[in-house]
Amino acid sequence: MAGKFDQNIVNQVQQANDIVDVISEHVSLKKKGREMVGLCLFHEDHRPSMYVNPVKQIFKCFACGAGGSIFTFIQMRENLTFPQTLQRLAERAGIKLKPIKTRDSKPKADDVDPNELARVNAWAAKYFQKNLNDQGKGKHARDYIAERKINTESIKKWQIGLAVAQNDLLRAAKAQNIPTTLLRQAGLVVSQSGAGPADKFVNRLVFPVTDVTGRVIGFGGRTLDDAPAKYINSPATPLFDKSNALYGLRHARHKISSSGVAVAVEGYTDCIMAHQFEINNVVAALGTSFTAGQARILRRYAKKVVLVFDSDTAGREAANRALEVCVSQRLDIKLASVPQGKDPCDFLLNAGKQPFEQLVDEAVDVFQFKWNRLIENLDSGDTFVDKKAAIEEFLQTIATAVWAGKVPAIDRGLIVNRLSKIIGTGTKEINAELAKRIARVARTASYSDTTAAQNKNASSGPPEMGRGLLATAQREVLEVLLNEPKLFDVVKQQITPDAFDVPVLRSIADIVFDTLSTGTDLSLKEILAKAESVEAGGIIVELARIGEEKANFESRLAGALDAMQRLDRQRKKSQIKAARDQKSFLRRFSENTVKENPHNVGMV
Repeated sequence: MAGKFDQNIVNQVQQANDIVDVISEHVSLKKKGREMVGLCLFHEDHRPSMYVNPVKQIFKCFACGAGGSIFTFIQMRENLTFPQTLQRLAERAGIKLKPIKTRDSKPKADDVDPNELARVNAWAAKYFQKNLNDQGKGKHARDYIAERKINTESIKKWQIGLAVAQNDLLRAAKAQNIPTTLLRQAGLVVSQSGAGPADKFVNRLVFPVTDVTGRVIGFGGRTLDDAPAKYINSPATPLFDKSNALYGLRHARHKISSSGVAVAVEGYTDCIMAHQFEINNVVAALGTSFTAGQARILRRYAKKVVLVFDSDTAGREAANRALEVCVSQRLDIKLASVPQGKDPCDFLLNAGKQPFEQLVDEAVDVFQFKWNRLIENLDSGDTFVDKKAAIEEFLQTIATAVWAGKVPAIDRGLIVNRLSKIIGTGTKEINAELAKRIARVARTASYSDTTAAQNKNASSGPPEMGRGLLATAQREVLEVLLNEPKLFDVVKQQITPDAFDVPVLRSIADIVFDTLSTGTDLSLKEILAKAESVEAGGIIVELARIGEEKANFESRLAGALDAMQRLDRQRKKSQIKAARDQKSFLRRFSENTVKENPHNVGMV
């Protein structure tokens, strides 16, 4: 795969994107010795197992095995090809690349390039902003924004825009020669049966949703008329999944990482207003129920999450579901609710910054909230079924929390004793029921983790590096060269990449030999820049790590080269013998056939 791209450009893009900076956009990294460490994004990581080396510009997870260069990380993280990754990182660094074309990458009609989607989303966001700023078209939207007390600075910071009449965006895109197919792939237009494509967002205030790097990945729209749906979001695309995105994370992640606390609200305007009051660790759940995916994202940055929901019935139910999700994701979680009849945005405008911060500081522990909810439901429950459901809900939360390690043994005993007194059931029976539920949670979590790991490994895990003595010797040679490139002069006199018969090792040998043939003072980072596949990048890092640990480079290289040549000679002898034996067998078979069937000689 090496050699398709101008290596000077690849190196330039790599130099312009520090791996620590890039990975920090996706996960909170902490210094540990000479390296940085954080939660791995490529498996269900509950304790930091991904290490990032700022000197070598590589990353490695010691739990799932993922590793490689900055290119490998972005390929795996965003599910991109190498050309798309190169383009993505070039754009991040402000480097302009010519359109990349490769001999073996003929585009298909249904291929979707995430970079293209990001570009058309950026164009749409600017168009929506232009509509909002238009003196005529944007007046009613600006009036609504003024009523919500969102200031001009916030409008600009959050790129708020306006979608106007039906097919307005389609016409504007056509004028710019933007294909309708691309708009549909980005979720900006939808198909109408018998009526052709139509704009997704019509007469709505538009909130662009960005990832942590600032790319526009989707949109949320708040109606400005009497449309049935008050809020709508972009449909799922290769860039956007509302269950795995958080509004405002780009602006909030630094404050969340430094404070260790994330505040999660429900709506776009709630989040915007919090930042307008300089409460900068607030994100929003895109107007949907808080999901496990969103909890996993926050876990990368925060030690604790405070959920701030409306105090009405719908808000309390949403908070209850969110608490379950956070507990299952092993997050320290608390709940704060604004006074009756207000949402966080209104509360901030009426009460100000300090009361809101006090509300967050005094947030109720998840178990206290659940206990209060249990007592309330037991008091108000009209039937035995209602009361039984309330008890089961409480037990399920405790079981999940025990499994997640959030309930010490003493606290568990106190909870069980209190529950026993309230419902009149013995502690033995409650503990037995709790044990069943804990086992069920553990089985479910184990199945989910295993399935996720299998799916991840199937799509991005490194392939088998080969077994047997010959494959071991081949790995030894590469381990040495990746750590002591000056020994390449010894290697090239005895073998070529053709000597590597394990496919992935052969591809790596091609890269290593090609790179070192231009000089033996090159770094691992420069070798990784030529590894365009995720598999090769991960294995190169692993080979380099193992080789560094073993050391004794010259003696190991001598032994490995001797073994490769000796085993290769044995293999060739075996092949010659096998060919000779086969030829002898065919000759004997032919002679016997002629003796038995002298008239059928021509058939042999």
